[in-house]
Amino acid sequence: MLWSIALPGFGQFLNGKPIKGIVFVFLEFLINVQGHFNTIILSSFQGDIKKAIEQADYQWLMFYPCLYFFAMWDAFKDAGGGKEKHSYLPFVFSAYFVTVGCIYSSKLTIFGVLFGLVWLPILFVIPGLVVGLIINKLIK
Repeated sequence: MLWSIALPGFGQFLNGKPIKGIVFVFLEFLINVQGHFNTIILSSFQGDIKKAIEQADYQWLMFYPCLYFFAMWDAFKDAGGGKEKHSYLPFVFSAYFVTVGCIYSSKLTIFGVLFGLVWLPILFVIPGLVVGLIINKLIK
C-alpha cells in the first residue's frame, strides 16, 4: 500500500500484478498531465495558491482521488490486508472527502487562509479516514 501512496500502480507491481500496475500508472499520468497537476503542485509549494487554482483543470482532477485511494486499497487487498469485512471503508471515505476538498478548494478558507487544490484535499484525508474507521467499527 505504501508504494501506491508514492505512485498509483507501484503497489500492484510489487504484489506481482503488472497489468493492473500498468493501468494504474497510465491513468495516473493521464490525469496528472490533463489536469496540470504537477504545475499546480509547484505553484502551491511556492505559495501562489491563486495561480495554482487558475491552472487547474477540475474536470480531470476530480478523477484523481478515486484512482489514488482505489490503487491504495487494491494494493492493500492484494498484499493480504483487507480480509475483514468492510476494510475498504476508510479508503472510500478518504476518496470522497478528498474529492469534496477538491471541489471546494478554490473558495473554502479556513481561518481566513485559502489552502487551494493541493493542501485542502490533503487536509480532508484526515476526516475521511476517521469517518471510515468509525463506520467500520460501528458495523462490526
